[in-house]
Amino acid sequence: MMKVVALAGGVGGARMVDGLARCLPAENLSVIVNIGDDFDHLGLRICPDLDTVCYTLAGIANPETGWGLEGETWNALECLVNLGGPDWFRLGDRDLGTHLERTRRLRQGQSLSQICREFCAAWNIGCAVMPVSDDDVPTRVYTEDGAMNFQEYFVHQQCRPKVTGFIFDNVEQATPAPGVLRAINQADLVIICPSNPWVSIDPILAIPGLSSALAGHLTIAVSPLIGGKAVKGPAAKMFVELGIEPSALSVARHYGSLLDGFVLDQVDVGLVDMFRSEGIEVLVTNTLMKTQQDRQRLAQEIVEFASSLRNQQSSNISLVERV
Repeated sequence: MMKVVALAGGVGGARMVDGLARCLPAENLSVIVNIGDDFDHLGLRICPDLDTVCYTLAGIANPETGWGLEGETWNALECLVNLGGPDWFRLGDRDLGTHLERTRRLRQGQSLSQICREFCAAWNIGCAVMPVSDDDVPTRVYTEDGAMNFQEYFVHQQCRPKVTGFIFDNVEQATPAPGVLRAINQADLVIICPSNPWVSIDPILAIPGLSSALAGHLTIAVSPLIGGKAVKGPAAKMFVELGIEPSALSVARHYGSLLDGFVLDQVDVGLVDMFRSEGIEVLVTNTLMKTQQDRQRLAQEIVEFASSLRNQQSSNISLVERV
């Protein structure tokens, strides 16, 4: 059984990871999560992607939105609004408990990765989930309306401003969280989940040492775009505003030489020859994850695809050695 590392952010990443957790032994799956979305709000440390991944793996995520908690109530938020507080970033009553305890532990000196491990144990999550770094590396979105932090752009402004670029503040000084490089070094397969390339995966790859650690590892990306449209979120809009045609092929080109294989939806089967002309092997399947069964099926297909690629690579090496 292969050891798998998944790079994840957002709802798409969380659903992919949940599928992998359903078809792999827990000890064979490690999840490295984006922290570029993290920010402080109402005096609390909010880690949206970490929480979405963990809530999903724990089976307690809101099934309708994909984020937040199932059975949530909003009494604290209603009280906050009545007192004149901001309601643009919605925090439910149960969700507040997570942020309160995380913030308390951070102020006591615990690292984000340590807190994540202990939260996962409390939620009975078997696989390893870790933030890519314990450092603060917020994503800043450059737009025609000026620069703003990611949550201001994504939630408060609802992705309306036209994007012109991105930076990850303090990334040069950041280091991978404990366990991140070890998980990659031990991996047989790296899966780049169907997450936004610009603001979910790039903040992971930008951490010093991450991209170089991936070199030489079998790496497969899953397209977050189907027929040029994002399943969820502003990825396609970002491609257009940056002057790039939104397509599965554009996503693959964005990751470039990192990739050995790519998973695209059957809607995009017409792109297969273009992928192969660029030296990228392709799995064409139904990538839309509407149910838990969809997630598990897709994950199993990706693992089998990776196994065939690994066997092919081994055969090629043997052929070269014989020659």
